[in-house]
Amino acid sequence: MVFGPPAWAPKLPFDPPDSVSIPDFLFDEQYGRHPLGYAKNPFTCGLSGATYNALEVKERIDFLARGMAKEFGWSPNNGTEWDKVVNIFSVNTIDYNVLNWAIHRLNGIATPANAVYSQKELEHQLRDSGAKYIFTCLPLLDIAKGAAQTVGIPKTNIYMLELSKEATGGQESPKGYKTVNDLIRIGSKEARLEPLKWEKGQGARQVAFLCYSSGTSGLPKGVMISHRNVIANTLQVTTFEKHYRDTKRDKSLNNQSEYTENGLGLLPMSHIYGLIVICHVGTYRGDGVIVLPRFEMKPYLNAIQTYKIATLYLVPPIIILMTKQKDVVSQFDMSSVDNIFTGAAPLGSETAQELQNQFPSWCIRQGYGLTETCTVVCTTSGHDVWFGSSGSLIPGVQAKIVTVEGVECTGYEERGELVVKSPSVTLGYLHNEKSTKETYIDGWMRTGDEAMVCKAPSGNEHIIITDRIKELIKVKGHQVAPAELEAHLLTHPAVADCCVIQVPDAHSGEIPKAFVVKSPSVGLEENDRHIKRDIQRHVEKHKAKYKWITGGVEFIDVIPKSPSGKILRRFLRDKDKERRTKEGAKL
Repeated sequence: MVFGPPAWAPKLPFDPPDSVSIPDFLFDEQYGRHPLGYAKNPFTCGLSGATYNALEVKERIDFLARGMAKEFGWSPNNGTEWDKVVNIFSVNTIDYNVLNWAIHRLNGIATPANAVYSQKELEHQLRDSGAKYIFTCLPLLDIAKGAAQTVGIPKTNIYMLELSKEATGGQESPKGYKTVNDLIRIGSKEARLEPLKWEKGQGARQVAFLCYSSGTSGLPKGVMISHRNVIANTLQVTTFEKHYRDTKRDKSLNNQSEYTENGLGLLPMSHIYGLIVICHVGTYRGDGVIVLPRFEMKPYLNAIQTYKIATLYLVPPIIILMTKQKDVVSQFDMSSVDNIFTGAAPLGSETAQELQNQFPSWCIRQGYGLTETCTVVCTTSGHDVWFGSSGSLIPGVQAKIVTVEGVECTGYEERGELVVKSPSVTLGYLHNEKSTKETYIDGWMRTGDEAMVCKAPSGNEHIIITDRIKELIKVKGHQVAPAELEAHLLTHPAVADCCVIQVPDAHSGEIPKAFVVKSPSVGLEENDRHIKRDIQRHVEKHKAKYKWITGGVEFIDVIPKSPSGKILRRFLRDKDKERRTKEGAKL
């Protein structure tokens, strides 16, 4: 059975264009974007206040593209996009996307890299993508230099994205490296670039971004994202949220025909969530993004207070911290916030309710998507919130639930793999034909996530993601979702953070084990053994026996996570396996 968006959701106003580049779509008003002259400043530094208005950003893109053309010897219509691959290895800056769009103006590919990458991880991405140039920032320069040297990229091909002095502790970019601002100054003196000469359909097949998706194992894979993929998801999200935004406009007594606001730009712009949902969607609909280079609680809260942020784009670990540190949060004025949007990892209904109790007026929304779908597949509408759900399918998306036997589910609350079709589904994996054929099948994309379609109290169909299929714990024929147990464990007062993994068991095949970060409220005099047993009893009181934490509880200082908040379970599985191997050797 094929599921679609709810009946109330509007249709796309037009088919996502397949022969238009991303910067043309975002900055040419003929494609429906918010009028440039009435838009909020697209990007503002949340630490220093540095900013540019929408018209200045458009000019900076043009000048930067001219400067890069001069510096690199490129022209828009010479060579292919694979001759112009540029790596961006940086924390968030107000020029991060100016750089992305300047690369696209030159018919090139931007390949953003995770800012917490080690040198080896960056080396893999540089080699695999074929990047010729690196743009980095001061805190990451040494890693970038080491990786560049190893893969044969000369030092002269390393450029700098400048950060505010507040972000660098007063340090400036070292001499010997040209900056984005240097290239903009060069470009401002150069002649205009010729327009892109694209064939019909080129935007649908030409790669704009090469984003690396780690999956559950192995080296990260380069996901090839076309211009049309980005344009499609920008249009899909904007269309789906129009009703909610119109309601916000009416409440704010905003006389503009379209509502605009400031949103939080804390999540990594290298991650598909930050890149598309925050930066591209926000720019298209005229919002401002308040940019922060990293998460620190007080600067984060101060930015909300100073810039009157209305929408907080977050991930569950930050939400959990806010519920655990109410005394710190209460010191700041949060009255501008009316909603949050969370993604990248599931938000448990218990945590959502705790945040709702803390901020009763907030609308708490959740979305779901993947790098391979160029982000959003489904999301919560502001008028149809159901905790534990990832909301409804957005316009242009179709979905199926398929069992492990390959049978399509035909009813509600039936679990299986979520398989989707959308104009935002990407082109496949670079240099990995096997994974591409396994994942992209006849226009459909296998997500690798177990899900079910349920009727919400509103009567609308919602998608509930239960877990990664490869991470489900199989206990005597039963399937246990780690995310469900983690959400419940977080309601225990001694648990600040946690992760549940599967461990082998002679009788049950697999059983759950919990890694727990103790809450600061736990006294030093309290016995660890008693706390662990109390945590296990907390699960036993509320969950079926096969879901009990029979693999034990182990305390740990920090749960390993990606910058987007996704738990890196494989590190804890490896840690547990290593411990069991050592214990076996002793026996």
